[in-house]
Amino acid sequence: MLSQQIAKNFREVWFGGNWTASNFRDQLKDVTLAEATQQIGALNTIATLTFHSAYYVHGVNDVFEGKPLTISDKFAFTHPEFADEAAWQQFLADTWTGVETFAKKLEAQPDEFWFADFTKAEYGNNYRNIVGITEHAHYHLGQISLLKKLVRA
Repeated sequence: MLSQQIAKNFREVWFGGNWTASNFRDQLKDVTLAEATQQIGALNTIATLTFHSAYYVHGVNDVFEGKPLTISDKFAFTHPEFADEAAWQQFLADTWTGVETFAKKLEAQPDEFWFADFTKAEYGNNYRNIVGITEHAHYHLGQISLLKKLVRA
């Protein structure tokens, strides 16, 4: 039951249904590559924040597959260059796929998983880290929402 609820909360920030009535897919569905990469002052771009939010999801997906934790904050804002609109749209599609894969892995976890160490004791437990990824996504979703308004103003 806990796994299903955590997966539901995670899914909702990306695909909708949360009580904030905002989610990544709806915010980004009509954002063009030009808008996504438009720089406003020293702020991160929509593309950068989207990549950054998904970066941790993809990194932990690797951990779920038995691979070591290799993600690093120093690379978390370095997204690939998008050659054209199709590349931006493919990036979004790949992000949705990775997010859904992650949610399914969360749903499959037994209760004891949540309070076990996340790769190392120094990182805290799985619950703290997974809920943190969801909270982190909400934080950046708010920034994306504001950036979208600024880009279109």
